Amino acid sequence: MKRFQPVKSDKIVITIRIEDYRVEELDKIANKINISRNELISQCLDFAIKNIDFKEVKSNKKSN
Repeated sequence: MKRFQPVKSDKIVITIRIEDYRVEELDKIANKINISRNELISQCLDFAIKNIDFKEVKSNKKSN
């Protein structure tokens, strides 16, 4: 598995809804690595997008 490496870049403003327990965890991580929550979320999304592994979805429907 690849390692997450924080970096800085330009941003635009959006709004998302996140469960409170996730915000708490994000805050802990952001504080630990000395970046903002916003920067952490952005970098996590970038990491996920670059490393997503799409697997073929198999249908349970039988062909006639």
